[in-house]
Amino acid sequence: MDTNTALGGLKVLDFSRVYSGPYCTMMLADLGADVIKVESVGSGDDTRRFFPLKDGVSGYFNYLNRNKRGITLNLKSESGKKAALELAQWADVIIENFSAGTADKLGIGYDEIIKVNPEIVYASLSGFGQYGPYKDRLAFDAIAQAMGGLTSLSGAPDKPTKTTPALSDAITGIHMAFAIMVACYHKVTTGKGQFIDVAMFDTVYSMLEGSVVLRTMLGLDPKRLGNASEIALPYDIFPAKDGDVVVACANDSTFGRFAKIIGREDLLEDERFYTNPVRIKHRKEVDEIVAAWTKERTVAEIDELLNANRIPAAPIKTMSDLIDDPQIAAREMLVELEDPIIGKVKYPGNPIKLKKTPPKYDRSAPTLGQHTDEVLKSILNYTPEQIEKLKSNGDI
Repeated sequence: MDTNTALGGLKVLDFSRVYSGPYCTMMLADLGADVIKVESVGSGDDTRRFFPLKDGVSGYFNYLNRNKRGITLNLKSESGKKAALELAQWADVIIENFSAGTADKLGIGYDEIIKVNPEIVYASLSGFGQYGPYKDRLAFDAIAQAMGGLTSLSGAPDKPTKTTPALSDAITGIHMAFAIMVACYHKVTTGKGQFIDVAMFDTVYSMLEGSVVLRTMLGLDPKRLGNASEIALPYDIFPAKDGDVVVACANDSTFGRFAKIIGREDLLEDERFYTNPVRIKHRKEVDEIVAAWTKERTVAEIDELLNANRIPAAPIKTMSDLIDDPQIAAREMLVELEDPIIGKVKYPGNPIKLKKTPPKYDRSAPTLGQHTDEVLKSILNYTPEQIEKLKSNGDI
């Protein structure tokens, strides 16, 4: 056990693929968990072929699967399934993100696993969960955002849009990582494992802020406001001399400082503007006042002046900006790993900062089946002859 890591000694058998599950297990692996990623023989995780690609290596896959050991198993063969069940006895946690019911069909579902490891923490991550009328629907990020309500609230008033990054995958992976930690704590205190069911649909719906309550409490349907906020004003993207700038006055005291900075203290005496609820009723007038001021200044001038007076404002940074951003560097949010084929590449770091046991980045993502022999030999005590037979049969 590595006592210099937060999760040293936690053993995770990872049957997940694409984004949500691998993001979850990446977070665990960064913090010291021993994650063994199981992939299909020959093809592996679909994301091995996702853009960006260099010399056949996917940066997408490499980011999500760092710090893990990788093996291949043919879960449709008896020998492959046997090895999976033997590894399940080694594991503290199993995670899968197959479609509902698929793990059961493969013989590695919760009911089968508890026969060999009754105390397992078994984490099942899916689009719509393991029960309910939508459970058999296929889901990717765009589907979860649309079905969960996020798309209806995003975009311009005349056109809904999804967020470009696969937000529902990431947040579901984070929720699952939290759920696993909760279940592991319960196991420590009671000795009992349990089944975890986390769905992308549920997670998206849970993060809609006040929109659900707006409907249930006031009977109103939220409207799309583009980059604006439905609960605070001014809170939007405004035009500057040389681009666009975000101004975010989330409360009345901030708006008071803002009014003074722009030379419009009269707004604080105007019954249309002096409190946030009434400002919302006069959104167009407020936005016109703010835009008239921002258009006369550069993004840098606005950013510096407003932040110096404790008024949240920001430039809209691009990926090129962020690569050289001093805060990214200070927070170690860009980490370099060396791939055996494409060499050194920088990836986003782990946002969890622990003082005594910080994240570590010791291992690049595995090549397909890289650690199969090692795992079967060191954990399951397979002989070289047994391993060779599995290879010749296409079981690993």
